[in-house]
Amino acid sequence: MKTAIPLACCLAILSTAAVATETEPGVAVLQELGRLNGQALACGETAISGKARTLTIAHAPKTRRYGEIYEEATNAAFLAQGKSASCPPSAEFTTRLGDIASRLQAVLPAGGN
Repeated sequence: MKTAIPLACCLAILSTAAVATETEPGVAVLQELGRLNGQALACGETAISGKARTLTIAHAPKTRRYGEIYEEATNAAFLAQGKSASCPPSAEFTTRLGDIASRLQAVLPAGGN
């Protein structure tokens, strides 16, 4: 019983932090870019991965928080793709990257760090 109360408090704090993170500008798009990057890495699409990384460097605020958001999404997608049977075609990666890039530029313009 003694550990239940501190555990509940920790979970409440973590869930509050997660909600705050999701409301920051560009977080959802940056997570999506990280997921695309992880999948591209797992599928050997190094050109797409390089472009995703370049977009992140150009647009995401240079903070630990944003870096961790991108890296966590990348790692999760890489591991998930490793469990999948097949990779999408290269053209799909290119299309998705273009869509994400447009949304990222609208929410986090380059140089706005």
